Amino acid sequence: MPASQSSSIDETLARIAPASAFLSQWCDAHRDRLETLAEAGRLDSGQPLEIDAAPNVDRDDFMAALRAYRDESMALIAWRDLAGIDRLEDTLTGLSLLADRCIEAALQEAEASVAARYGVLRDAKGDTQRMIVIGMGKLGGGELNFSSDIDLIFAYGQPGESDGAHSLDADGYYKRIARRLVQNLSETTPEGFVYRVDTRLRPFGDAGALTASIGAMENYYQAHGREWERYAWVKARPVAGDIEGGRDLIRRLRPFVYRRYLDYGTFESIRDMKALIDRQVVRAELQDNIKLGSGGIREVEFIVQAFQLIRGGQEPSLQDNRLLPTLARLANGEHLPEHTARELDSAYRFLRRAENRLQMADDRQTHDLPDDDEARQALAQSMDFPDWSAFAQAMRDTRDSVHQAFEQVFVSPQADEGPDSQSQSLIAFWDGDMDDDAARRLVAEYGIQDVDAVREALTEMQDQSLYRALEDRGRRWIARLIPLLFGAAARASDPDKALTRTIVVLSAIVGRSTYMALLVEHPAALSTLMRLCAASEWITSRVRDQPALLDSLLDPRQLYRPPRRAELAESLEEDLASIDADDLELRMDTLRRFKQSASLRIAAADVSNSMPLMIVSDHLTELAEVVLDAALDMAWRQMTRRYGTPRDANGERAAFAIVAYGKLGGLELGYTSDLDLVFIYDGETEAMTDGERSLTHQAFFTRLAQRLIHVLSTQTAAGRVYEIDMRLRPSGKAGMMVTHVDAFARYQKEQAWTWEHQALVRARHVSGHAGLGERFSEIRREVLAQPRDAGKLAREVCEMRDRMRRVKDESSGDWLDVKQMPGGLIDIEFIAQFSALRYGSDCPELLRFTDAIRVLETLESAGIADYDDVKTLTKAYRQYRQRIHADSLQRNRAMMHADEASDLRRAVAALWQAWIVGDT
Repeated sequence: MPASQSSSIDETLARIAPASAFLSQWCDAHRDRLETLAEAGRLDSGQPLEIDAAPNVDRDDFMAALRAYRDESMALIAWRDLAGIDRLEDTLTGLSLLADRCIEAALQEAEASVAARYGVLRDAKGDTQRMIVIGMGKLGGGELNFSSDIDLIFAYGQPGESDGAHSLDADGYYKRIARRLVQNLSETTPEGFVYRVDTRLRPFGDAGALTASIGAMENYYQAHGREWERYAWVKARPVAGDIEGGRDLIRRLRPFVYRRYLDYGTFESIRDMKALIDRQVVRAELQDNIKLGSGGIREVEFIVQAFQLIRGGQEPSLQDNRLLPTLARLANGEHLPEHTARELDSAYRFLRRAENRLQMADDRQTHDLPDDDEARQALAQSMDFPDWSAFAQAMRDTRDSVHQAFEQVFVSPQADEGPDSQSQSLIAFWDGDMDDDAARRLVAEYGIQDVDAVREALTEMQDQSLYRALEDRGRRWIARLIPLLFGAAARASDPDKALTRTIVVLSAIVGRSTYMALLVEHPAALSTLMRLCAASEWITSRVRDQPALLDSLLDPRQLYRPPRRAELAESLEEDLASIDADDLELRMDTLRRFKQSASLRIAAADVSNSMPLMIVSDHLTELAEVVLDAALDMAWRQMTRRYGTPRDANGERAAFAIVAYGKLGGLELGYTSDLDLVFIYDGETEAMTDGERSLTHQAFFTRLAQRLIHVLSTQTAAGRVYEIDMRLRPSGKAGMMVTHVDAFARYQKEQAWTWEHQALVRARHVSGHAGLGERFSEIRREVLAQPRDAGKLAREVCEMRDRMRRVKDESSGDWLDVKQMPGGLIDIEFIAQFSALRYGSDCPELLRFTDAIRVLETLESAGIADYDDVKTLTKAYRQYRQRIHADSLQRNRAMMHADEASDLRRAVAALWQAWIVGDT
């Protein structure tokens, strides 16, 4: 290229590179490509490049090409934005169009892959169908951030079946396509990932099917649609696949999103949502968050969406998924003063530019203003300010104007009337100034049947010394709470249970007026508390024992959307970062509070029917793994500070790993599950640590394991994290607490019993040294893949099952133990384990998974088992697990009446006979 053009590139790059390490690194690595783009005029104008990731090439090549395309296009967008060539709208549109193209390419690859195995899916007329992909949030609005997640919902037009040799119905067919599409975009490869994908906005959230027909979705929103889902669908847009079908779906849902009447209740809903966000911002110290903080992007969005939802049903011009055009229409329609709309337009552009510049710095999703001088100066200059001071002042002025507008729109009406007569009657009941007949009539109006139980519970609360010691202010809070409490109970499905269980929690916090004030000032929190208590005795006991968990009730959207692993790890790291590394007691208490709070969020989503059981277990498993990582780090710190570090021959820290068996290993963790753990290490057993008080490696790792168990299972004022069970280690209770990996391998290959190999089916590495974890996985595969005598294996499995049933089966009369009964859950687990051991040598795919469901499904996909048989087993397994899980939430052992699910139970028992007993 001409020297002058090359010089121009260098000049521009020198000017904009300080604002984006991502762009600078891409340009350095792809100088030739940069010059080619410059010669083509792509650095000066134009939309994202056409995609060149062909879906019919090798999967790895496709994934690499898609990621390279994404990075190159992002670099191009960043260049034009930072160079001042593109307007904000151009940048947001370009980012959204780029996402559309990546999603379409990922979809085409997924369609081709699924079609190769199952054929093409056709509707009743024989026409080929494609999946509908709906973009939500900023993607839907064509306003995507530079490093944003993308929110997707998947649907399809009509039921049908694929035309392949192994045909699937529409549900199963599109579910496979959707899963592969998500994997194509979000899986991290050596080239990185394309987008993080969030699918939780679909009907019933994580509990719902990944895909659904248009008709099913229409029925869902008519029957079950919630207020926040109306906000979500304001931004909806078809982004890939069957675009016209997506438009049809959005048209059908308009009556749900945009009410025909003026929906002023929206003001109250958004006011509450914003108040919850404000409290979260304060607690998490997010004041510098330009999205969620006061005067941030979210407040502009709330203002616009409120008017859309209030008036959109009567004014179709407001039914627009784009913010800025809608804001202009609000001014034209005199819903907002013209000067306010202008200020909000200017503020939104400023905030969104700053948001993109923050994210362009490292291609990282963030909304927090930087706190180091170099990053601040780079951001200020990228926003055309001479220094941070000038930029910071402009940011403050902008946010002040936004917040002022928000306050004007959402000012809360002041209620100055006193309590009504009904409330006064309830307060009299609380005070004991009411005879039995009047009390019975009063509480009956709220659906309460057992007035004596309620009165007894309230009396116990009043008799506590904490209540008697309350000052007038605290007693006034409680007096205000009583009418709200009965009102919330009246809306419950079981008012007696809801009220009495909630009173149990209130009795634990009666001396803490701040919590009483919280429940009075935020009735949504009280309703949430009552709903959770009514749903689960386990939740009631957790909140009673740890009232600080009430803080989690402040934001129902956060409460009902449990964090995934990365967010959990980041949150725990932040909690521990402010605590001295040597303050083990405080760190242990922090770990306990974190685990309890996260468990409550999972349980809230669980009992509100927003998550299926397998997803609940996934969340609990991720939580346990994050906690194990943190606890192991604490134990390492304590041990190395005292004894030095064990090192291998290369001077690196010797490897130690945690292997999970049982429910954690099988990804089936429950709220009260113990952790079945085995500890392994590598290196020279008799080598010494490098500290002054040195130990042999064997001794060091033994004490490390003891310290880890102490961190996890010791009862403190904040409770305990987990009970730890070590009985599955080599030689059981007689064995060493930690085992050298070579000794572990020898034991499994030469000495282990068949039942120990059954247990090994459910084992996996969960924490510690990754390389050693992979070594364990190799040993596991080798052991499980050993050829076995089918008859001998079947006899030993049957003998173990008989011994277990004799010892553990608590069936009595017509009530059967769901786990241990013939045809019960343990039978299915044994079938899966037997199958893995029986066929693992010929079918290595069976050994990939540690959970029973996927082992059984692999039997079917490998052609070893019949589809109907596997469907029977997996259906029964899910049903049994759901029953066990539901009973555990009520702190009951899972029992089933003999008449219940008898056909399913007999079918499982018959398969036990056919698959295992028949082999003996």
